[in-house]
Amino acid sequence: MKIIFSLIALFLLSLQVQAQELNCKATVMADQIQGTDPKVFKTMEQSITEFVNTRKWGTDNFENKEKIECVFTIIINKQIEGVDGGYLGRLSIQATRPIFNTTYNSNMVNFVDKDVAFKYIQFQPIEFNDNRIAGNDALVSNLPALISYYCYLILGFDYDSYALKSGTEFYNKALNIVNNAPENKAIVGWKAVESQRNRFWLSDQITNNRFTAMRDVIYKYHRLGLDLLSTDADAARATINATFNTLAQINSENPSTMLMQFFFNAKGEEILNYLAKTPLPEKQKFVPILSTLDVSNANKYADLLR
Repeated sequence: MKIIFSLIALFLLSLQVQAQELNCKATVMADQIQGTDPKVFKTMEQSITEFVNTRKWGTDNFENKEKIECVFTIIINKQIEGVDGGYLGRLSIQATRPIFNTTYNSNMVNFVDKDVAFKYIQFQPIEFNDNRIAGNDALVSNLPALISYYCYLILGFDYDSYALKSGTEFYNKALNIVNNAPENKAIVGWKAVESQRNRFWLSDQITNNRFTAMRDVIYKYHRLGLDLLSTDADAARATINATFNTLAQINSENPSTMLMQFFFNAKGEEILNYLAKTPLPEKQKFVPILSTLDVSNANKYADLLR
């Protein structure tokens, strides 16, 4: 009888593992921190990985081969004065999406959040509740709030890339974190007044009707563009090229937004590689447009015409 119950438990566990949406690798780098046992940061890595990979973020069940690959890297710069286990640093977030009929994975998120503050207590599990985000200790709660925020954004962008505006649920969950974020003098990045380019503005823009065309771009660029390049290249290229015009229109109406920067942080190199393979007339048409949108890569776009 015990064997039967054990087999049932293993079966249910396997179903639970298959249901998760994300396959995350977490890394914590704390070379600048002195006087703390390095094992603390290794435990932190394991805790974040377990938190992301075992939590059910939405209602859909994913098979292992369908899970979204993502990487979270925390670079700790210094300790928060007077707070045992309190740290300041930055968080790098990367997530990819496979392109149909290829071995290529396209970056969906490639972003560095420079405003990271949290408290970590070794061996204390990382927990998150959408209905009680701030928790009892703001700094302790800020770590799962940050990780969960970007998990929801990863899922939102991924879902949007497969079906038009299907990521709304996840964007709204991310916005809920912004609206109920932990508060502490060391915590920044959640409020509009703190910066023009932070978590508040990213969520505000992706959920704002003024930017609905941006979500159209995410879908068309991936599902009707990249995914079809191997089977209907002419139609796929026409769709991708049309998204460049749409992005230019969005930028004309809403100049230099956080959302546009977030998009090109992930897509800049990919678009450069795509444009390098297009005929000269297309390069001449789109290089000026993309140089304005993706300013950090402007020189690389210009090189395509030389």
